[in-house]
Formats: sequence, structure tokens, C-alpha cells
Amino acid sequence: MPARRATVRLTAAGGAALLLTGLVTAPARAAPPAPRGLVVRHGMTQPVFAAGADIKERVWVQTPVDSDHDGRLDRVAADVTRPAATADGLKVASIVEATPYAGGLNDIPDHGVDVDRLPQDHGRTSFGLRAAGGDSRADSARNALRAAQAPYTAAGYATITAQTVGSADSQGCPTSGDMSETRSAEATIQWLHGDATAYTAATGGTPVKATWSTGNSALMGVSYDGTLPEMVATTGVPGLKTIVPISAISSWYDYYRANGLVVAPGGYQGEDTDILAEAVAGKGPLTSCAAWFAKMERDQDRTTGDYTRYWAARDYTGKVKNVRASVFLVHGINDWNVKTQNFSQFWAALARYHVPRKIWLHQGGHGGPGGDTSYTLPDGTATNYTDTVHRWMDHWLYGIDNGVMSEPTAVIQREDKTYHTYANWPDPATRPVRMRLGADGTLGGRGGGPAQGFTDDGRDRTAEQLAAAPGTADPNRLAYTTAALPQATRLSGTPTVDLRMSVDNRNDANVTALLVDYAPDGTAKVVTRGWIDPQNRVSAAHSLPVRQGAKYALRFGLQPKDYVFPAGHRAGVVVISTDHDYTLRPSPGTHLTLDPSRSSATLPLVR
Repeated sequence: MPARRATVRLTAAGGAALLLTGLVTAPARAAPPAPRGLVVRHGMTQPVFAAGADIKERVWVQTPVDSDHDGRLDRVAADVTRPAATADGLKVASIVEATPYAGGLNDIPDHGVDVDRLPQDHGRTSFGLRAAGGDSRADSARNALRAAQAPYTAAGYATITAQTVGSADSQGCPTSGDMSETRSAEATIQWLHGDATAYTAATGGTPVKATWSTGNSALMGVSYDGTLPEMVATTGVPGLKTIVPISAISSWYDYYRANGLVVAPGGYQGEDTDILAEAVAGKGPLTSCAAWFAKMERDQDRTTGDYTRYWAARDYTGKVKNVRASVFLVHGINDWNVKTQNFSQFWAALARYHVPRKIWLHQGGHGGPGGDTSYTLPDGTATNYTDTVHRWMDHWLYGIDNGVMSEPTAVIQREDKTYHTYANWPDPATRPVRMRLGADGTLGGRGGGPAQGFTDDGRDRTAEQLAAAPGTADPNRLAYTTAALPQATRLSGTPTVDLRMSVDNRNDANVTALLVDYAPDGTAKVVTRGWIDPQNRVSAAHSLPVRQGAKYALRFGLQPKDYVFPAGHRAGVVVISTDHDYTLRPSPGTHLTLDPSRSSATLPLVR
């Protein structure tokens, strides 16, 4: 089990300090010059290959895993589209989308989230979450990559959709992020590099070699399809020159858990790794892998929420030392499906190992950037997201010296939808500012005062409802606000809270902290939030008993953010118990007490 789990998870917050000095210093490890037959203008390969003449073929790549334990190595299906000129000797690089979504999704009921008490039980109830093929994550991933692939094929790339183990037409059982799934996606990269075997059929068939391949490839995708590039990159597989993970999970624990609590991805209350595996399973695996799905349900442990070996196998941040590919990381600042800690902690690890990298953060939620993505480089050159990614691919797969690696490391979309460049993320000018909580409702003043209590009612009231009207007494929350800010104030990084609290009438409880922007008209906007189980106050890996009425120190990070509080607004910290849309929802009535004299919030502010 990784040593970094020895304390409550503050990976993203701790990573901020690394990033202040973690600029890209490694020399570019680009591929050889572009082969003859490609046309390059303005540092980009041009669309000179007619789409109507593309060669399309399906191969079955043999993996090194037997995920369904039938005594045969699993084969996964890969659909290749390549320029017709590859039949006449042109060798091209490949852009691969590895995906479990190619066959759509099965309608699987989710775990129940309304419980009597914590710890959680194992009952299931259907939330009507999805019908086959109806999950917006799958739809957005497929649509985004299909649209992105066509220009690359025309410009002289092969584009490949590689199904993961147990999904769609591939053999085996889906495993939701472990090494079996990683190896199944890695096998296609190895085949393109000449290190694995593909066949013309799922069973039997004749071997197929990628004689048209330069051996160099990229992995790019959105959501689950963006997670797989990070998974494969951490193996250090030869031939993988770059990855473009968009809205990617870097640790499945941080997708389905938080500091000992079962915490759902936004919009998918009750989902877990077992549900997702069943949802992506092909029709054969859906029945033949039943025993495996039952084992996943047991091992994921929805009772304690502890970080175990099960989650360590699905955590890629500790494996970044093996990454040999460059990384162009893309994420929505307001993504509450794949929450922002996933990009932040992976980005921090990349800095630690000096991996060549670039980050693009947009104001959207889950998925890639939309709308006008144009921005201006420091030298006055105008560019946009699509061209930047294209030039990135050209540099790393074809060795084109187009200057992309000398451009600013970070591109961030501000609240007014305009894009700006920065030296890094978090902003190197960020400094931690500690603000005390005051029993008089203040944040950042002298702080202190008598203990304050509140009663959980998160099953019936959302966090947004509980955050409203901070100056009004509310029995179900505690709220603390700054004075009106004299000037616009930018937050860049991971806020943390230090709370001294007790659970007074039960042996466990959800604890949620919200960072809120209060406008002069009283409008409240939840900027970010974080969660902890008091039983995991020392370590995410170990639960400790909670004695009723005993006060414990709870220190935890909120989800990372880059946000500007406008002048005249107030920043607020709101403490609640159950977060209706994310945590399990016990029956109302849990009473908690906070000692403001020993509680504070620390915000990473650009000074």
C-alpha cells in the first residue's frame, strides 16, 4: 500500500507547493522527423488525404490477461482507419481511443444511498440512472472523439478505436480500472509498436502486422476514455509518445470515495465500480462475469470507505514515475463528475518527475472545452484549443519543431469565458492564507468564541440550500463569511479546512465543508466542497472509532479550484453534515458540534 496514504488525503493540496517550482525542465523527447508524404505548414500536418479513400479494418489484439479465467488469453477488438497511401508504403503514427463504451451501456440499478445510519448498508435501489447507451458520459466520450479523429486521419494519422477487456465485442470481464483493463488497452499500443500480436478474428484467424505504423502512438479520450491514457502511460509502454487525458480519473478512490466516505460522482448517486463494470459489459460478459462482479462489490467496501489494496490497484498517481510519454492534460474547472482533485494530483505528480506536460482548464463541467477556444500567445500569435492539440500531436508523434513546447505551460479559461496563459498551475504567485472561524459568523477575523452545534438534515436539503443566507440562523449548518472583498481575489489551488468537531449522538457522520461566493444581493454560489469521515481523521486507509461528544481534529482538502471572487463579494465557509447530491444520506437528526476557537480555513490566494 502506498506510503502516501499514511495521513488523511491532502495529495492535491500538498502538490501545490511542488508546482511552484515544478516547471517543465526535461528536454523534449520527440519522435523522428515526419515521413515523406505528409504536408506540413505553419507547424501542422495538413489534411491532404481524402477521407473517402481511407482504409478501414478490424483486428483482434491478443492481451496478456485472462480476466474471465477461462484458460485463454483475452482478445480485444480494435477498429483502424488509416490513409489509403499506407497501402503504398506510407508509414503513419496512430492516435488511439481506448474505450469501454463502444457497445453502449446496460441498464444496471445502483446502490441505495438513503440509509438509516452510517456506516453504509449494501441495499440497492434503482434511481432510473441509465438505459442502455443512454449515459451522457459514454455519449459525450464517443461523440467528442469521433469528431476529433477525422481531421487527424486526413492529415496523415491512423485513428484507432480500441475496445477494452470485457466490453462490447472484446473478450474477458470488465474490471473498472485495474491492471487487467490497463494491459488490455496497452496491448493495442504494443501491436502498433510491433510488440504484440493481432488476428483477423476473435478466435483463431491469421496474424496481422501493423506494417504501416511508425511505431509511435498517442492515447486521447474523454471521461473513462481519458482515464485509460493515464492508466496505460503509467506502464511506461514503448511507442506511446504522448497522451491527452480529458476529464480523466487519476484515482478511482477519489472518484467514488473521499477521506473515508462513500462519495458519488456528480449526477450518479449510488454508482460504484461494480455498477460501472456491469454497465459497460458486453452481453456475454454480463452473465459470464457474474462471480467477478460480486467480488468487486465485496472488495470495494461501501461500509468503511477505507482506502485498501483494491483502490491502490486503481490509483495511478503513485505510478507516475513510470510515465515516459508527454502529457497534455485537459479538465473542466467545474467538473463534478470527475472531480478536480483527479487532475490536480496527477498534475502534481507529473511535476515531481519532470514529465513534459501542458494543462488546459476550461469553465465547463465534464468533457472537453466548448465554444470559442481562441487565445493569444505571449508573442501575439493567435491560436486555439484544436490547433494546440494538433501541434502537440505533430511534435510528439512526428518530431515537428513547431514551438509548442516553448509556449506557456497553462491555459485557463476565466469566468468571462476568455482564455489566458500562465506559467503553471496553480499560479506560482499563490500563497496560503489562513482564516480563523468566529462564533459571530466571521471568517478571517480574530476568530474563536463558544462551541456551536447543528443538526444534520442533508437528506432533505441540498448543500446549495443550506449555503443560502449566511447571516440567518439555520439549525442545520454553520456559516462564516469574510467582509466584502475590496478587490477581485483569485483562488488557485486546493483550499483546506481544519475543524475541531464532535459527533454528539451517533458513532459516525458525514462532515462536509463548502467554500461559497456571496454576492452583494445575497446570491450564494458554492465554489467548491470537500468531505471527510471522522472515523478516518488520521488516515484514509484506517477507520478509528468515534466516541460520542469527543472533539477531534478534522483536516482535509476541498476540491481544487481556480476562481476569482469579484470585488464587493464575500467568501464564506459553510459546515454541514450530509451533502445530499454526493454522500450517503442517513436519517436526519445527527447532532454535531464545532469549536471555532480551534478551527480555520486556508485558501491558496494569488497575492
